[in-house]
Order: sequence, then structure tokens, then C-alpha cells
Amino acid sequence: MSMDVIDYRIYGTDMQFVEIELDPDEAAVGEAGAMMFMEDGIVMDTVFGDGSAAQQGIWGKLVGAGKRLVTGESLFTTVFQNKGSGKRKVAFAAPYPGTLLPVQLSSVGGTLLCQKDSFLCAAKGVSLGIAFQKRLGAGLFGGEGFILQKLEGDGYAFVHAGGTLYERELAAGEVMRIDTGCIVAFEPSVQFDIEYVGKLKSALFAGEGLFYATLRGPGRIWLQSLPLSRMANRILMAAPALGGSSRGEGSVVPGVAAGGLLGGLLGDND
Repeated sequence: MSMDVIDYRIYGTDMQFVEIELDPDEAAVGEAGAMMFMEDGIVMDTVFGDGSAAQQGIWGKLVGAGKRLVTGESLFTTVFQNKGSGKRKVAFAAPYPGTLLPVQLSSVGGTLLCQKDSFLCAAKGVSLGIAFQKRLGAGLFGGEGFILQKLEGDGYAFVHAGGTLYERELAAGEVMRIDTGCIVAFEPSVQFDIEYVGKLKSALFAGEGLFYATLRGPGRIWLQSLPLSRMANRILMAAPALGGSSRGEGSVVPGVAAGGLLGGLLGDND
């Protein structure tokens, strides 16, 4: 299939965004809500599915939208096409702190498997599908890593990793054991499975869960240091309104939050 050839530039360090330059009639497809800005001449259109050549016709669009629904994504994606006479730019922003990973799909054999929430945007023509893990262990206990997004084509795709991005080339037969939420993407040649931690005490008290993912080479893998689920759990634990506890960070009096102390001094006791 034919992909639009795009130029891009990534800005920022902790909260990155990617600026894509489009020639006349070129287009990029973005996840719903990911657009940051677009220049005059860029026309936005919402499509059912991903708008790729593989999803033309009513049946193709229904299948494509159904795959996105399985991964928990919106049924629709947004296409940004340059209808102007010169070059125009559109930008897409990461949804939470982390790093953007640009991948030329032709350099990884035309296919990349990634976490279901990590896709941000791509050149129009990249197909967004799903990949179920065939192993029983992965199916029963895979959690975040069970249903993966499959990006196919030969153009650029941009994937978001939470926190710091770590890239590793696994040799044939080399194995890494990883928290399932820390997996961002890997090449199709890498085998994915789920293993039990092995010791009940470790499973109950280590805080790492009962299972971890195993990735076996050969192939490249990309990991993230801060999965969204881990960050969300910490926020919930620290939110008093949601049952968390305020531990008085920064307080000059042990056990008293700085905000509460300041409020008391100012007489704000309502």
C-alpha cells in the first residue's frame, strides 16, 4: 500500500509533541484528541476506522472500527490533509509525560506491535489493527500486554512511551522478563509470553504482581519506565477525596499538610 511521505520534528523533553510537515494533498492520521495545532490550509476529517487502503468499503471500515473497539480505542480516527498550495504543519501532543518514538515501519519489516494505548499518529495509509497473543498464558494473565495494536505499512508511525524510553536489541534466544505495563513495542520476530513469578511470598508482598511478561529474541524491543496505569494508581493512592491519604508533604509540622497549616494561619477554617 502507498503511504504519504512526511517530514517531522519532535519538540520537548518530558512532555513532547511532534510537528509534521505535509506537502499539498499529503495527510496524517491521529488518535482522537491528540491534535495540538494545525496551520491554515490543513483540513480535518473524522473517518470510521483508520482511513487506510485496507479499510476501504463498508465491510473494511466496519472490521477496522471493530478492531479499534477491541483495543479500547475510539471507533474513529482523524485525518489531517493539506489542501493548501504550499507546505503546511500539524502537531500532535503526547497525553502524559514521556517520550515519543518515531518508527519508519519499512525499517522493521512493515509491522510493529505496540501497547494498545501507545499509538499517537502516523502517515496516512498506515493500517491500525490488533494482534492477539496466541499462547494460553498470555491470554489468561497478559493484562495490558494481551491485546496489542498492530501497525502495518511502510511510512512513519509515532508511538508514545511513558517516562523514559529504553531500546534494546535482543539476540536470538535472549530473554527479558518485564512488567507487562512497561512494554511499549516490539518487532514481530520477538516472542511474547507470560510467566508466574515462581514464589508465593514474592507474589504477595513484592508489589510486582503474580505474573510478568517474557520477551524472547531476536528483534528490537522498546520499554517505558512509567506506564500510565502505574502513574494513575499512585495518583489515586495520594488523593484524599478518593480514599487516599494526605501525608503532609512539605509540612513544617509532622502530619500536617502545608496547605492546611497555611489555611489555619490565615483563618480559613470553613
